[in-house]
Amino acid sequence: VQLVESGGGLVQAGGSLTLSCAFSGFTFDNYAIGWFRQAPGKEREEVSCISSSEGSTYIDSVKGRFTISTDNSKNTVALQMNNLKPEDTGLYTCAASPFDSSCRGWDPTAWGQETQVTVSS
Repeated sequence: VQLVESGGGLVQAGGSLTLSCAFSGFTFDNYAIGWFRQAPGKEREEVSCISSSEGSTYIDSVKGRFTISTDNSKNTVALQMNNLKPEDTGLYTCAASPFDSSCRGWDPTAWGQETQVTVSS
């Protein structure tokens, strides 16, 4: 399983960014794919997840602002981030598991490279 991220960058507060994760080595038949972030001085946290058997999940701080989606034709997962806040700043990484069909208690087995998201105030 391979994951390749794109997107990220610098944006002012209130702006938008889209992160994309292209994956290979597994199909959409059975999967859990998520986005994680690590802010400076903080532990990594799961921001959002989407799975083959259930809907998407989000941490409370991004609900209503972030949207995770899949494109089956392109084998990609995107994280649309709107109304960005300075506290959204961090290193973002996509992760996947072809062995989990739910985001509940899932265990990522493949990780993409990190991409920096910086939101200025």
